[in-house]
Amino acid sequence: MVTFTRRGALGLATGVASSLILPRFSIAQADNRPSITIAVQKISNSNTLDTLREQSNVGQRIFNSSLWESLIGLDWLGNLSAVPSLATEWRRIDGKTVELKLRQGVKFHNGDEMTAEDVAFSFSKERMFGDTQPSTGKTIFVTEKNPLGRESKELPVEIPAVARRIWPALLGIEIVDKYTVRFVNGSPDVTMEGRISVAASAIANRRGWDEAKSYLDWARAPITTGPYRVAEFKPDTYLIYEAHDEYWGGRPPVKQIRFVEVPEVASRVNGLLSGEYHLASDIPPDQIEGIEKNAAFEVQGGIITNHRLTVFDKTHAQLGNPLVRRAFTHAIDRQAIVDSLWAGRTRVPAGLQWDFYGDMLVKDWTVPEYNPDLARQLLKEANYKGDPIPYRLLNNYYTNQTPTAQILVEMWAQVGLNVQIEMKENWQQILEKTPTRAVRDWSNSASFPDPVSSIVAQHGPNGQQQQVGEWTNAEMNTLSTFLETSTDRAKRHDAFARMLQICEREDPAYTVLHQNAVFTAKSKSINWKAASAFAMDFRQGNWS
Repeated sequence: MVTFTRRGALGLATGVASSLILPRFSIAQADNRPSITIAVQKISNSNTLDTLREQSNVGQRIFNSSLWESLIGLDWLGNLSAVPSLATEWRRIDGKTVELKLRQGVKFHNGDEMTAEDVAFSFSKERMFGDTQPSTGKTIFVTEKNPLGRESKELPVEIPAVARRIWPALLGIEIVDKYTVRFVNGSPDVTMEGRISVAASAIANRRGWDEAKSYLDWARAPITTGPYRVAEFKPDTYLIYEAHDEYWGGRPPVKQIRFVEVPEVASRVNGLLSGEYHLASDIPPDQIEGIEKNAAFEVQGGIITNHRLTVFDKTHAQLGNPLVRRAFTHAIDRQAIVDSLWAGRTRVPAGLQWDFYGDMLVKDWTVPEYNPDLARQLLKEANYKGDPIPYRLLNNYYTNQTPTAQILVEMWAQVGLNVQIEMKENWQQILEKTPTRAVRDWSNSASFPDPVSSIVAQHGPNGQQQQVGEWTNAEMNTLSTFLETSTDRAKRHDAFARMLQICEREDPAYTVLHQNAVFTAKSKSINWKAASAFAMDFRQGNWS
């Protein structure tokens, strides 16, 4: 581990606790702000509020713009471009170093002022990296286990694994002064600013961590800088936020936000129409027309930077042969799924990439063609005899997940694939490594405009697929390291094109189904705008 001077205090070392500053209290006055209730299908898969532990769509909804904040933010209500947040400005020192000026006067939920010490702590061994070392290309294997019952500050094994997924080569944080920090990488990285902006790089309060009795106590009520703070969290039931009135971005417009877990679509819709809920999330397209027949309600939303896919475990006996996995990909009529289940409100994308990649976009790429005859031929060449292949499924964790799975199973059956659905209750059961782990659902997002944010982060050496032992490919891993360390954009583009070829054609790790879309129903009387993301923004200017 590299050691810096005091002026360059390493963020991976244990930082000095922030000085104790009591929160300011204003003179009591009438608070006429509304309290709102939002029906969601799931609050947290891990039953924690830790951005490093809860790497999920539902996590983004409750974290981003409400609870956690990073130094560089995203324009949630615009084009998702980078904007100043807890840092007011940043600049490149060199290919390995980014310097940021911290916003002065930012208050944590406990009244402490945010300083460089809190930033250093947020990227420390204690909070983020554990005993892992900066490197690229080396997989950190994990098992998906919920960290319940922990009595110490020991980090769940998934946290350092996710930390190295986001920051594979970060050496540490250099403290220049109270309001200036430098991120120091071990290798050149053109994506450092993007990495700083992701939710996993959000800033936590040092004192809040020190005073927590255990990791779990901290993770269920983390002290952060967001416009809302945790008032009460009952896993699998509800989460209550209350306004953080000393928020640097202005007094929050909502007094209290109550997220209620309502798994059934019909219950979310009926509760909205009856007035029990103010907003209802994850509305399937076939419900939109019925909701909007009532002139008092509307549905907002659309496509987001997230793709739905199915994922393969090539260690399964029937999926070891890539020809079988290729048959899966050619048996899917993706446009039929978009037309029938999504009413044309989303689209089939060009593989695991997005238009906002700019010059890194592989423009001539497509998803595997729908070709049942080719699928049958591939199965014949693979000598597949119709043995059962399990398909682990959650009950509509994703919008339209169950009907999509039923259509897929029928499409696969038409080419001779004997796929059998196995319903599971949670992600731990989905990812459990047993002989029945073969095919599952997933979604992949791009959190900043570079392939590193998706194909490397999710399928590279420390992507979830490789960390849980589902899939690996030596050439893919070498290219991932190149993509993370090269500064030659033309060569990086070519490397990304080759990675798509490997992951989607030659040795399929996954197959993209369609671009995801998110729809939220609400009363027309509420002046609120949905973001082009899972995140729900309730800051000043987006509620009245």
